Amino acid sequence: MRIAVQEEAFDLGAEANAFAAGDDANGAIVTFTGVVRDLASGDLDVMEIEHYPGMTERALTKIAQEAKDRWSLGDVLVIHRHGRLAPGDRIMMVATAAPHRKDAFEAAEYLMDYLKSRAPFWKKEITGVGAEWVAAKDEDEDALTRW
Repeated sequence: MRIAVQEEAFDLGAEANAFAAGDDANGAIVTFTGVVRDLASGDLDVMEIEHYPGMTERALTKIAQEAKDRWSLGDVLVIHRHGRLAPGDRIMMVATAAPHRKDAFEAAEYLMDYLKSRAPFWKKEITGVGAEWVAAKDEDEDALTRW
């Protein structure tokens, strides 16, 4: 299991290849990459993401360990960026490896849902007219009820 909270961009292909090069007992690898989406108005300059070093890594590790405990997983990868990101930048990556695809898919969805709602990151959208903190969304909380 690897958890990375970093400012630097990551190479999606290199990360996926390195993750897949592990255990031959895994018959399924699922990856998901989150990308900074522009606002509906199309005027997002940057998204600024803040976190508390140490606390954030512990929270992500706990979420990943819960996924490993819940599904039969061979491995888990979580990368989440912080700092200033522009629309189109990769913001996070989740990868799961499991003997069977159902476990890999479900665990990846679980991780994405919990990272969205429980990972301690604070996001601010900055446009040409100002900055606004991103509030939690009801639909993200609702997504947790299925787990």
